[in-house]
Amino acid sequence: MSYVAAIDQGTTSTRCMLFDRQGQTVSLAQREHRQLFRRPGWAEHDALEIWRNVQRVVPAALAQAGADERDVAALGIANQRETTVVWDPGTGRPLAPAITWQDTRTSELVDALVAAGDADRIRATTGLRPATYFAGPRLRWLLDHVPGLRERGEAGEALFGTMESWLIWNLTGGRDGGIHVTDATNASRTMLMDLTTRQWDDDMLALLGVPRAMLPQIRSNAERYGDCDSLLRGVPIAAAIGDQQAALFGQTCFEAGDAKCTYGTGAFLLVNAGTERPPDTDGLLTTVGYVLGDEPPVHALEGSIAMAGSLVQWLRDSLEIIPTAPQIETLARTVDDSGGCTIVPAFSGLYAPRWSQEARGVIVGLTSYVGRGHLARAVLEATAWQTWEVVEAVRREAGIDLAGLRVDGGMTSNHLLMQMVADVLDVPVQRPLVSETVCLGAAYAAGLTVGFWSGLSTLRRNWHRAASWQPRMDPKARRRGARRWSHAVETALLAARPDDEDDED
Repeated sequence: MSYVAAIDQGTTSTRCMLFDRQGQTVSLAQREHRQLFRRPGWAEHDALEIWRNVQRVVPAALAQAGADERDVAALGIANQRETTVVWDPGTGRPLAPAITWQDTRTSELVDALVAAGDADRIRATTGLRPATYFAGPRLRWLLDHVPGLRERGEAGEALFGTMESWLIWNLTGGRDGGIHVTDATNASRTMLMDLTTRQWDDDMLALLGVPRAMLPQIRSNAERYGDCDSLLRGVPIAAAIGDQQAALFGQTCFEAGDAKCTYGTGAFLLVNAGTERPPDTDGLLTTVGYVLGDEPPVHALEGSIAMAGSLVQWLRDSLEIIPTAPQIETLARTVDDSGGCTIVPAFSGLYAPRWSQEARGVIVGLTSYVGRGHLARAVLEATAWQTWEVVEAVRREAGIDLAGLRVDGGMTSNHLLMQMVADVLDVPVQRPLVSETVCLGAAYAAGLTVGFWSGLSTLRRNWHRAASWQPRMDPKARRRGARRWSHAVETALLAARPDDEDDED
């Protein structure tokens, strides 16, 4: 068997890739799916559309490589985390649209948990802070709003899962015996799993009113869940892992203190925190990094940034300042700085390390001098300074000084942005030769399970640098920039505070 296959079910598209023993890409097939925005703050996907896309991209990837299922040793799956699906196991059809990780409809429920004083026990059990980001509150919203769902869930007639659960269930037979499982990384993003035991927690289930009967079994990230019943018939599904943890694994961040940041729709910085659960911090999330079979779990500290590539899309689609996303670098290079302009993209609040649902996006420092080039540069600087805030939280709250940062994702093709990141962090930034590290991480975990690769040292030798950026910003300029960014964020936090004056007069 020559290849390991990986499916990356992402926020905007689904892809299938084949990798050889050197971890090199053999083929790639990809299809986008619709983004559904039925109401303000709502973000949904059609889970059936995504499954149909999987049925297209897997054969296409095989065809590109001139291969069939007999050439594939194992399949690994990576997925957009926190996106919530409920379905009927009898018909195989979703019972509601999938609610994505970007959706904020659960804000009132989250606020109620905080107001009731439940935040500390949620944090102590799950490593997470109450936020609209996580899957558990979304499931509760569905149970409250989809007629009959709670009764069906209690009777085992409705199943819940994140996207890897949905795909594994379909790949292993669906309504004809599909396996209902999840993995430790995705389960750790629900606000329902005990981070220490890696099992569903009765207290959290009661707090959110979730029936245990509809939950999948929690498994490690690298083990044989079952064999494909379709598409790759007979090929073992040997790994499942959330996309950001998959990127951590694909970047071979196997030692405590190793860090990666994925720059896509959002930006997600993960730091390997070792096998002991790290102390909880105010600005970061404690999560499962990966679990390889029966080995001790590796934990990670995560800083999640809601808007990175999506801010570039806003500049392109809403302001029509650039015709295509890659042209932002060309436009930003027409000026030497942002002209004193700072953009804080708190379009749906701020994630790490501020964690404010109320914050709103602001542009600070506008003058008549500011033009298109300055705005383009400010958009890129916003991603760099958001990364800086997360890394500062890692340094301050976890006591970890990064020696460097490995990066991946679509935005890393923007050399100006990567130089900005190196400058504001004051550490080297490196991009690997294989940029599709999410798929690669899922493939690595699956290949380890079936012996396609012998161990972590083999995977490390597969990592090769494609590009690097060294910091060259003057320390005084870095300090001035940090103060300007912090002031702009405070403005964003003030922007949504209600006026206390009585307007009845």
